[in-house]
Amino acid sequence: MAAVASLTNAPGGPSATASDPGRRPIRLAVVDDDPLVRSGLRILVGGSPDIEVVAEAADGAQAVSMAHAHWPDVILMDVRMPRVDGLTATRRIRSRPGAPEIIVLTTFNADEYVLDALRGGACGFLLKDTPPREILAAVRTVARGAAILSPAAVRRLVDHIADPAAGIRRARARDRLAALSDRERDVVVLVGEGRSNAEIAAGLGMSVPTVKGHVSRLLAKLDLNNRVQLALLVHDADLA
Repeated sequence: MAAVASLTNAPGGPSATASDPGRRPIRLAVVDDDPLVRSGLRILVGGSPDIEVVAEAADGAQAVSMAHAHWPDVILMDVRMPRVDGLTATRRIRSRPGAPEIIVLTTFNADEYVLDALRGGACGFLLKDTPPREILAAVRTVARGAAILSPAAVRRLVDHIADPAAGIRRARARDRLAALSDRERDVVVLVGEGRSNAEIAAGLGMSVPTVKGHVSRLLAKLDLNNRVQLALLVHDADLA
C-alpha cells in the first residue's frame, strides 16, 4: 500500500449518511508509521456511517502534503515517526488557514512532548489503547469544533513532565494576559478550570452566546487556535 493514499474523492457537496441523510461524513485522515495501526483505524471507522477515512500517511512530512491535498476535517496524528515527527507536522499543518483539527496519538508515559503538540495547535490527545467507541466519539467532538482535552488532563501532563522553563513561560503568559479586561480575565480563568460555556455563563451571570463571543474574541486576541491552547496559557500563567 502506498504510504500516502487518498481513500475517497475530494470533498464536494454534502454526502448522505445513515444517521443524517443531508450531511456528509466527517473526513478523517490517519498518520502513523505503523501500517497495522493505520489498518486498525480504517477497520474501526468502517463501521461508522458518519466518519470516513479519506487519506493516510506514514510520517509527518507526508502528513503535511496529505493535509493540503485532501483537506480532511480531522487528523489522528502519531507523535513518534521517522523523518518528520508528529509535533513538527502538527505545527506546520495548523499554521495554515482553514487547517484540519488534529488529535495527537500518544502512549502518554513514553511521549514527553504532548504539551508541545497542544501548544502547536492540536486540539487534544488520545492514548493508543483508548477504547474504539471513545476514539470515534473524540473524532466527532473535535469535528464540531470542541476540544477533547480537559484542563484536568493538562494538569496531569504538567505534573508528569519536568519543565525547567516553567518560570520563563509563566512570565510570558502573564504578560500576554495582562492586556485583557477584567471580564475577559474572568472568562479565561474559568476556561482554564475546564468549565463549559454553560457553566461559565451561570457563574458569571452571562448568556451562553455572550460567553461564546468572549471565547472567540479571546482566541483571536491572544492568537490561539482553540480552548486547549487557552487553558495551557492560563496554566502557564499559574492562574488555574
